[in-house]
Amino acid sequence: MSFKHQEIEKKWQQYWLDHRTFHVELDTAKPKYYCLDMFPYPSGAGLHVGHPEGYTATDIIARMKKMQGFSVLHPMGWDAFGLPAEQYAINTGNDPREFTAKNIQIFKKQLMILGLSYDWDRELATSDPQYYKWTQWIFTKLYELGLAEIKDIEVNWCEELGTVLANEEVVNMDGKMVSDRGSYPVIKKPMRQWVLKITQYAQRLLDDLEELDWPESLKDMQRNWIGRSEGAKVRFQIADQEQFFEVFTTRPDTLFGATYCVLSPEHELVDIITTKNQKKVVEEYQEFAKSKSDLDRTDLNKEKTGVFTGAYAINPVNQKAIPIWIADYVLSSYGTGAIMAVPAHDQRDYEFAKKFNLEILPVLEGDISESAHSEDGIHINSNFLNGLNKEEANEKMLAFLVENKVGYKDINYKLRDWIFSRQRYWGEPFPVIFYDDGMVEVLSKEQLPLELPILNKVTLSKNGESPLANASKWVQVTRADGIKGRRETNTMPQWAGSCWYYIGYLLRHQDGFMDLSNPAVQEQINQWLPVNLYIGGTEHAVLHLLYARFWHKVLYDCGIVTSKEPFHKLFNQGMILGEDGEKMSKSKGNVINPDDIVKEYGADTLRLYEMFMGPLEATKPWSTKGVEGPRRFLERVYRLYTEVASIVKENKNLEKVYHQTVKKVTQDYENLRFNTAISQMMIFINECYKDTQVPYEYLLGFLRLLNPVAPHLTEELYQTVFNQTESIALSKWPSYEEEKTINEEVTFIIQVNGKIRDKIQIAQGTSQQDLENLVLKNEKVQTFIGGQPIRKIIFVADKLMNIVV
Repeated sequence: MSFKHQEIEKKWQQYWLDHRTFHVELDTAKPKYYCLDMFPYPSGAGLHVGHPEGYTATDIIARMKKMQGFSVLHPMGWDAFGLPAEQYAINTGNDPREFTAKNIQIFKKQLMILGLSYDWDRELATSDPQYYKWTQWIFTKLYELGLAEIKDIEVNWCEELGTVLANEEVVNMDGKMVSDRGSYPVIKKPMRQWVLKITQYAQRLLDDLEELDWPESLKDMQRNWIGRSEGAKVRFQIADQEQFFEVFTTRPDTLFGATYCVLSPEHELVDIITTKNQKKVVEEYQEFAKSKSDLDRTDLNKEKTGVFTGAYAINPVNQKAIPIWIADYVLSSYGTGAIMAVPAHDQRDYEFAKKFNLEILPVLEGDISESAHSEDGIHINSNFLNGLNKEEANEKMLAFLVENKVGYKDINYKLRDWIFSRQRYWGEPFPVIFYDDGMVEVLSKEQLPLELPILNKVTLSKNGESPLANASKWVQVTRADGIKGRRETNTMPQWAGSCWYYIGYLLRHQDGFMDLSNPAVQEQINQWLPVNLYIGGTEHAVLHLLYARFWHKVLYDCGIVTSKEPFHKLFNQGMILGEDGEKMSKSKGNVINPDDIVKEYGADTLRLYEMFMGPLEATKPWSTKGVEGPRRFLERVYRLYTEVASIVKENKNLEKVYHQTVKKVTQDYENLRFNTAISQMMIFINECYKDTQVPYEYLLGFLRLLNPVAPHLTEELYQTVFNQTESIALSKWPSYEEEKTINEEVTFIIQVNGKIRDKIQIAQGTSQQDLENLVLKNEKVQTFIGGQPIRKIIFVADKLMNIVV
């Protein structure tokens, strides 16, 4: 007899909602457990079968922890601001609020039919003014601390579209930047932008990674993004001029080999130092560089380009005049925007020098006839450094630089300050007003939220400002003293709302949010923090996590949170590919809708299948045919409970496998090894079919083990077979006795001269003497000993005996 999954699942999903089964308020008498998913952007496409993988994983943990006696917080919300909604509004004339709300309802419906144990009372959307009130308030804290400022920053400007484009909206065509929509020319253009000084937290962001239970590969991605380098800042004087520039180098010991310098085309000194003869080619090259993306400019394999400025710098260690070039591979936004080139020992500098016939002077022993010698070596052509190794030479050169006041020891980070402005409508407005008398007003908490005005039509501004610039009544303000002002028309990036949403869930209360500035509220949220387990995809391995960690540390410095880090344990689930082994996408036609699987096989089957496909972190292809196996297993479970099993008080034959199952499933769930936990549950069910006299305790305990994976079926059996009136989610997690998990018999290996000659079953703990008596009478062993004298016997308890003859 088959179970009717559609009826059962609908029934229990409604039950959980009606009874608020998974609603939680912190119970200080219990340990807390905060289990978090990376919340989704509610796109028009809805979910595909890859999405439930991570959601099911957190759901298993949340359900188990609840049964283990924890206060479990398992919330869900929506990263609801974003570019697709804005583009939809521009293209159709419709309000992005309607588009977003509709998509949220689609996503929520899809999530609810999966039977996920979310506390929907804590649902939030980053586009809700009551939520972004606190995003804006946190921005004011950043401003007060001097961590938010306005700078002129180069952006991707598209004249034809009349807007600034994000890097992901720009593509390279024939070596030039164009818009991905329409292939219009894109150039770099300085624009006024808000910038957050994340670089001030670079070292703390590095150091505190050590405290986190994160995959080492993910930590390395963050370390590489922050990019800490130890070295020296070196001052180069412009020959015959008062100007100078600084370069950062990790190899000050190679300064004697610096034969030219390169500035970024945008460097502030370029226009000042360029000679009249070179002015035209320099300006042409600057225009050329504007059409290139940063990624294209720094591509190591691209053709080297650059022009000579006509000016020279003085190498501070030997007083030689060396030419100053500009080249697009040097970025103004990285380091000092200038480098010293040591072509004998850096491949990119070597290729540049070869192309433009510049001097290549080796200062380390090694062959440079075909390429740069980038390995270490003894110093040559280096005056007072000759004969020294890298460490000794660096130390001596640093002393020289400091003594002669031409340099100093320094630390550099690849991490750049965070450009926090977007020329968009659909984002959080900045709570800032600029007055004509130069005063800048940042709105107080009482003036928040500053809500987005509702526009008749979202249209692009032709001067590069956001569509908000068109809302003149909203933009123009007048102070009490009559001075006119203008609101900031940029909006915050989508990252802003996702930087602190894990705290937003904790503030969620009835129809709104509690006051984050209130010390009593802060005390309450700190009882939940940090997040115990955070699961999501690797696509957020760097930026989202880095930005969230940065904001958390700012809140820590403000005394709002008491934990240094937001997410204690983090795990990245792998990707589920289409049946063709490719990433699922509409364009490839390989997207599988989970609704279809749930309708045909049931949500429990989908959950079980995705957890059984392989290790959670692995990338694996979807197979609709493969779903049938998990469904058959659930059918076997259902039949065991409703038709096959006879409930008894005790059965020693099942005792060991039951206790082993409780132990393994519990440990495997804790370690996110869901596929092996399911394998063990299948073993238990198979044993029950062999011996159908199943103790009441074992049947009840097994249902609780299976419940986190298959919540609907287990709820139904808990109610109908065991006549229980409350949810199985409120019952107690089963326990095991260690001594009952031990195998009474083990396989014992017999070797002669190191080669396996037989395997026998023995009672665990059999003594060496008893085994020697048994083994030496073994016919196979006697054949291989062949009457030869025994030199020694090697014995490993419960494992093997090796007879050496």
